[in-house]
Amino acid sequence: MPGFTLEAQQRQWCDQLRALAAERLSPLAEKGEAGRVNRGLLAALGELELLQPLFTAGALELCLLRESLAYACTEAETALALQGLGAYPVHRYGSPALRGRWLPEVIAGSAVAAFALSEPGAGSDAAALALRAEPTRTGWRLCGQKCWISNAPQADFYTVFARTTQGAGARGVTAFLVPADRAGLSGEPLDMLSPHPIGSLLFDSVPVGAEDVLGELDHGFAVAMDTLNRFRPSVGAFALGMAQAALDATIAHTKRRTAFGGPLSAQQSVSHQVAEMATRIEASRLLVYAAASAYDAHEAKAASGGQGERERSGGRGQVKAAAMAKLMATETAQYVVDRAVQLHGARALQRGHLLEHLYREVRAPRIYEGATEVQRTIIAKELYA
Repeated sequence: MPGFTLEAQQRQWCDQLRALAAERLSPLAEKGEAGRVNRGLLAALGELELLQPLFTAGALELCLLRESLAYACTEAETALALQGLGAYPVHRYGSPALRGRWLPEVIAGSAVAAFALSEPGAGSDAAALALRAEPTRTGWRLCGQKCWISNAPQADFYTVFARTTQGAGARGVTAFLVPADRAGLSGEPLDMLSPHPIGSLLFDSVPVGAEDVLGELDHGFAVAMDTLNRFRPSVGAFALGMAQAALDATIAHTKRRTAFGGPLSAQQSVSHQVAEMATRIEASRLLVYAAASAYDAHEAKAASGGQGERERSGGRGQVKAAAMAKLMATETAQYVVDRAVQLHGARALQRGHLLEHLYREVRAPRIYEGATEVQRTIIAKELYA
């Protein structure tokens, strides 16, 4: 589609990002410890000025950034994405004091951000949050748990979603910025399939005040959804980067690997699988770019019309496009990486092989930031609206 053909400058930038990730970031990623925040890698992202676009770039540019980094260094991509997810609510909804305190350090890679939405009983059903914000004379105290929180418990601050009005569903949730050293806040790491830092948090009467609120009281669910809609297309881009890396490795392998008297690529059963992998990737890429462009168009319209225009338009087409992109790209990446492993054979299962790494990495995006089933629910709801 001509509308989604990248310009020469964009292609050149993607090539530069791939090279940068391979040469500068991948060696730092290898020095990291599985399950722990790699602060050296994060500092390098800041030094290379790759964290600033999380807040200033359009959605399409963000997709190109994440796809390019993921192709060569998934750890760098994930570190970057988690900074954006945790700090974007501060950028968009925080007071000048909160933005001034935290965003410069986030952009420099010296402060680690985290997005604390999920709970033991509220994963896909985010409106069912049980973490309580109990009123006090000076504000609230947070009581409850969060679980499967990326960068926990090693982050420097958390964007936390808590229930301020009981029985109000999504309308009774408020977003707070909670520094990691706040009294009563503790956590522990979780041992997960992928090597990312993920943990649980315990809130034992953690004090928060009006100065910690992000956005408006009881409107935190909108903060969460706005953030997820911003990053959802680029989750698809992350998946595309992994899928493209797996495809390229498979093409190279099937060209040079011989079996039954010739290269694997000469066997129709192999070449047809590779063709299917490439087709699904390209279709997913178009969906991701279209969703990112729809988001950018919606933001531009909202900016020209003000906040009222944002609320009136609601971005319904953009929400559906983002859900479709995330659904298609993450499912495609799982398919492509699985096929790539099969075509490589046992060598792809060896620890340290690119595909062994991608096989562990590719599973999680089908769950986080809205599982595949949630994306289908969103799409269906928009279709029947």
